[in-house]
Amino acid sequence: MTLRDLYPLTEPYATGMLEVGDGHAVYYERVGTPGATPAVFLHGGPGGGIEPNHRRFFDPARYDVLLFDQRGCGRSTPHAGLEANTTWHLVADIERLRALAGVDKWLVFGGSWGSTLALAYAETHPQRVSALIVRGIYTVTRAEIDWYYRFGVSEMFPDAWEDFLAPIPPDEHDDLIAAYRKRLTSDDRATRQTAARAWSVWEGSTITLLPQPQLVEQFGQDRFAEAFARLENHYFYHDCWLEPGQLLRDASRLRGIPGAIVHGRYDMPCPARTAFDLHKAWPEASFHLIDGAGHSAMEPGIRDQLIRATDRFA
Repeated sequence: MTLRDLYPLTEPYATGMLEVGDGHAVYYERVGTPGATPAVFLHGGPGGGIEPNHRRFFDPARYDVLLFDQRGCGRSTPHAGLEANTTWHLVADIERLRALAGVDKWLVFGGSWGSTLALAYAETHPQRVSALIVRGIYTVTRAEIDWYYRFGVSEMFPDAWEDFLAPIPPDEHDDLIAAYRKRLTSDDRATRQTAARAWSVWEGSTITLLPQPQLVEQFGQDRFAEAFARLENHYFYHDCWLEPGQLLRDASRLRGIPGAIVHGRYDMPCPARTAFDLHKAWPEASFHLIDGAGHSAMEPGIRDQLIRATDRFA
C-alpha cells in the first residue's frame, strides 16, 4: 500500500486577528474552498504555533479549514504572554472562531497538545464537533508529565537529557517543571533565553524516530523557543487546569462522534498507553498504532493515516 503524502501547499484565502479579550489577539487563517467541509486545526505545544505544512493535511477542494495561533504564540499577541492563558481560555477561543467562521459544527483536528485541547473542546461542546482526528494523544496526567520531565525518556535519550538538565543546579533536579518555571519567568532576559532554548531543544530532540538536526535547530531559535518553553511550562506547571484523569474520565461525552486516533508506537513525549486507553473509552474512533514511528505528525506512517482520515471525513 502506497503511503499518502501531504496535499500541495495552498495560500490562505483570508487571514485576520481576532480580539479574544484579556489583551489577547489571535491570528487565524482560512484555507481551502469557502463553504466546503468546515474544519479547525489545533497545533501542538502549548506554544508551538501554526506553519504552512499544517494546511496540507486537508484536501483544499473539499475542506474549508481554519488554522490559528493559540494565545501567546506564532503571530498572536502578546508574544509568550502567560496572563489569561489557560486551557479553558483556548476552548472559549475555539468557540469564538467557530462563530466567526459561521458554522454550526466542524471537524476538529489536533496533535500532541492539540489532541489535549481537541479532547477538552469536544468534551465541552460535543454538539459542535462533526468528527474528531487526534494524533500523539496526551491527557496531561502527572504520570505522563513525569515520564517526560522526571524519569522515562531520560533513559532513552541520556545525551539530550544531560543538555536539558544543564541550566538547572543539581539541588533543583527533583522538580524540573518548577525549576524551569523560575527561570522562564525571570526578569533577566539571558536567563530566560538559556532556559527556553534548553527546554525547547529537549522536545525537538525527542519527537522523531530518527534524529532530524534541522528540526532541533528550528526548536532552538530564540523567538520560537521563548513562546514554546514559557507556555508549555506554564501549562504543565498547572496540570493544564484539568482535574486528574479528566479527559479519559469524560470520554463518554465523545460517544457518537466519529473519529480517528493515530499514534506512533515509539512516541517518546506521549506514551502509547494513553492512546490505547482513549481507544477503549471511545470505541467509535478508528485506532491506528503506527509501528516505526515516533511522535511527529510528519513521520511517514502517521502522516499517511492522518490524510486518510481527513479524506474519509471530507
